Amino acid sequence: MTDPFVRPTRADARANEDKLLAAAALAFARDGAAATLKQIAKDAGVGIGTLYRRFPTREQLVDATYRYETSRLAARTSALLGRLPADQALRSWMSEVLDYLAAKHGMADTLKSLLRNDERLSSQTREQLTGAVEEFRLAGVAQGVIRRDVASHDILMALAGVTLVAGAGHQREQAERLLDLLMDGITRSDGWRGGVQRPTP
Repeated sequence: MTDPFVRPTRADARANEDKLLAAAALAFARDGAAATLKQIAKDAGVGIGTLYRRFPTREQLVDATYRYETSRLAARTSALLGRLPADQALRSWMSEVLDYLAAKHGMADTLKSLLRNDERLSSQTREQLTGAVEEFRLAGVAQGVIRRDVASHDILMALAGVTLVAGAGHQREQAERLLDLLMDGITRSDGWRGGVQRPTP
């Protein structure tokens, strides 16, 4: 059986796989569980036989799409930092995370099973995305636009919280507003001075 995690070496095969995985991500974001392999192949501009040769089962396609999209998102740092100040680059990346999660939600049923059976998949995803946030953070600290006292892991967890409460497609405007609030906290150089009044036990 074809191993979906070993990328093909021939340029044309690699190009077809990239087309399939990009088309799959869009289809899962758009149609959710109703996305069909036939439509994905059509959107990618390849025959259904090409899809089945590379991904004999839907589960393999979902797994490969999830890994592909995670890697693509994590690799976006250089391009964004190359054309934007670090704080604006991070904010733009956060919007791309919303698109990434839309595709992830569309694969949810199959993905849950895959994550249960592969404990390292979740940790690998977390490591890749935390690494991306750290690149933005370090660039922002160097540029003086991101606070030094904010940890990359905390930024990622706060971002996950936004997507948890406003991750549905119809909540996109609210999610973008919440991301602006998150960025306001990340970029305030003087930090929070108000303190927290805790109740007495």
